[in-house]
Amino acid sequence: SNRIEYPEIHEMNIPLHLLERKPKKDPRVFYRFYQLCKKIQPDIIHSWGTMPSVYAVPTTKLLRIKFINASIADAPLDLDLKHPDYFRGRLTYPFSDVVIGNSKAGLKAYKAPAGKSICIYNGFDFNRIKHLENKEKIFKQLNIKTEKLVAMVGGFFERKDYDTYIKAACQVVAQRNDVSFLAIGDGPDLTRCKNIVEKKYTDRILFPGMMQNVESIVNAIDIGVLSTNSKVHQEGISNSILEYMVLGKAVIASAGGGTDEIVVNGQTGILIDALNPRELVAALNRLLDDPKLAKEMGAKGRKRVYEKFTLDRMQEEYLNLYRNLCLTNRQLIS
Repeated sequence: SNRIEYPEIHEMNIPLHLLERKPKKDPRVFYRFYQLCKKIQPDIIHSWGTMPSVYAVPTTKLLRIKFINASIADAPLDLDLKHPDYFRGRLTYPFSDVVIGNSKAGLKAYKAPAGKSICIYNGFDFNRIKHLENKEKIFKQLNIKTEKLVAMVGGFFERKDYDTYIKAACQVVAQRNDVSFLAIGDGPDLTRCKNIVEKKYTDRILFPGMMQNVESIVNAIDIGVLSTNSKVHQEGISNSILEYMVLGKAVIASAGGGTDEIVVNGQTGILIDALNPRELVAALNRLLDDPKLAKEMGAKGRKRVYEKFTLDRMQEEYLNLYRNLCLTNRQLIS
């Protein structure tokens, strides 16, 4: 794909070279990448993703360029060589100068070599929350009629456990009439998940799809949930959880993976067993019944993001890494 996920790249006024794979397994990319690097002579090659790392390895060795392999962004259980990302990782780690994961759990799950691995946590861009719409506008936009609001933000893919979230939501709205639930996102499982909800609850369990103003919506909720399908996935550092916390919302999330490194159980939120609707219902009712506790957890979560998960901190850690690798390069040359 020639799609660049971050529009900021286009604002940096630097040359962009797009090497498309046509077909998907295109061996010509190896040569084209080698020729490009031979021409521009970079000090460091920094890959994101396991397939880019595979393409990078021959060039880094032939041209003696320092190689940062930043391919670890989740923390799956029971990985083996049948898992393509794990296989590619095992293939490329020996040729990497540094292996980066966005969680310690991820580095452990992929068995990244301890001597060359570092964890750099995702940083939150606080500019995203500078211009928020007020709660009344959001409630009107989404037609929310209840006092309280709960949301889960994430794609409707197998790795997200919307089944547990929706089943728990159905139980809670059957027990009480003061709360509505949002399932925000899109994906192949969306239609199936909508069909789980009984018709009598469809006015309080809502599926608004992809939303451009998701930060404003999160700012209007009382509780943020992230339910993960631990059979196929464990989170790295979840951006959804960071959004909940920076906006001062109590978090309920499936324990495991990098989530345990963000959420301090009992302080900034509640960690529950994955795939367990009963535990989720209990956690939801606990926080809905005790808004003071929810606000205290939200405040502690916000403080934690500002202390450990800032974009400035993330940038500084990457800059220090680049400086150290460039310094090592110069020492080797001299």
